[in-house]
Amino acid sequence: MNEKGISKFRIDLKPTQILVLGFLFLIIVGAILLNLPIATNDGNSIGFIDALFTSTSAVCVTGLVVVNTLEYWSMFGKIVIIILIQIGGLGFMTFATTFFIIMGRKIRLKERLIIQEALNQYSLSGMVRLTKNVLLGTLLIEGIGAVLLSIRFVPKDGAYGIFKAIFHSISAFCNAGFDIVGDSSLSPFIGDIIINITIMLLIILGGLGFTVWIDILRVLKQKFENKWNLKSTFRKFTLHTKIVLVLTFSLIVIGFVFFFILETTNPDTLGNLSMKNKILGSLFQAVTPRTAGFNTMPLADMTHGSKFMTIILMFIGGSPAGTAGGVKTVTMGVIILTVISGIRGKERTEAFERTIPEDIIKRALAVITIGITVVITVTMILSVTETGSFMDILFESVSAFATVGLTLGLTGSLTTIGKIVICITMFIGRLGPLTMAVALSMRARSKASMKKPDEKVMVG
Repeated sequence: MNEKGISKFRIDLKPTQILVLGFLFLIIVGAILLNLPIATNDGNSIGFIDALFTSTSAVCVTGLVVVNTLEYWSMFGKIVIIILIQIGGLGFMTFATTFFIIMGRKIRLKERLIIQEALNQYSLSGMVRLTKNVLLGTLLIEGIGAVLLSIRFVPKDGAYGIFKAIFHSISAFCNAGFDIVGDSSLSPFIGDIIINITIMLLIILGGLGFTVWIDILRVLKQKFENKWNLKSTFRKFTLHTKIVLVLTFSLIVIGFVFFFILETTNPDTLGNLSMKNKILGSLFQAVTPRTAGFNTMPLADMTHGSKFMTIILMFIGGSPAGTAGGVKTVTMGVIILTVISGIRGKERTEAFERTIPEDIIKRALAVITIGITVVITVTMILSVTETGSFMDILFESVSAFATVGLTLGLTGSLTTIGKIVICITMFIGRLGPLTMAVALSMRARSKASMKKPDEKVMVG
């Protein structure tokens, strides 16, 4: 192919296609590195399928693993994994843009469009500034998290404790769920206030979304210059931020109460613990499905009600333009508000004295529909290829799609077909619902069409 042909090929690629190919390229590079003998403690190659699975799980910030991360991977392997998590969590375009800025290269319109797609923004203005703020904010929060975690890890592990703290801080903020503690995730720290609170705050901050960060900082800056008032401060937030904060708080509280009631008498989970540990365990379990992947109680021993509540929380996930997965809180919020409006007989969907546009409602419906379709399809496939209960398979499917990383024990026994299916599911979960919905909305805005005649159909 001549130079002109190559140039034309590049121009024809849409931002969504470049985004998908960029993540795919990162996964392949990660799989090649993790497949090297130097990446394992025993000096033997893990095999490309398992290396691909681990790389996909890291780049898609999921946390599902086929081998014990602490015991199997060498320091080289662990470093590769945490780099993949960091790049995958923030998006490869964030790092590419930072590199371009350092090299003094101008960020072109094409690259700004890709950043807009990656960060789920509606406007092209301020994309480079937003990228800088996201990177600096991330490094600051992860740094503070690493310092706090070092208080526990350094006295126990010495200098290695510093790496351990950095690893878990990045993994928690990026909602990845990879840990280098052992077979039981963070269960040994179920009663440790510093570990629990730090990890939970990192998960929540990463899951709020970068857009919410910037809006909160904007309003707080204005309020510090004037008289402080919490009620009036909340009113200054954008509708997006209000929905994110309300739903995030509500889901955490509902999850906490639900897990505390169902598990507090379960001898296999929280039943034999002190009241303090029961509260910490219930709160952690309410936060981690949003889509972090850590756990401090044995998930397989939870009641069926708790497992199903975890599935619901995983499917909803975190918020847009962040490191979390799932269909997102705002998506679910828009659907709920639309249903409530329909029940009340209102023609428009309203929230906090604002009307939500119809194209946003359609986009939310598309994301939910795609998500449910993917989960049902994957569950049906795994029901044929894998050996396990329906609950285990459904749990695994939702965990992979929502890029959570929690499992009831099925991951380690997956067949080759099962691993490939889960890899595809994690990839779709990280990019699919978002990019498909944006692509649909962009096409709808760009293509003008005549309105067809109305005709009613019966529903319900």
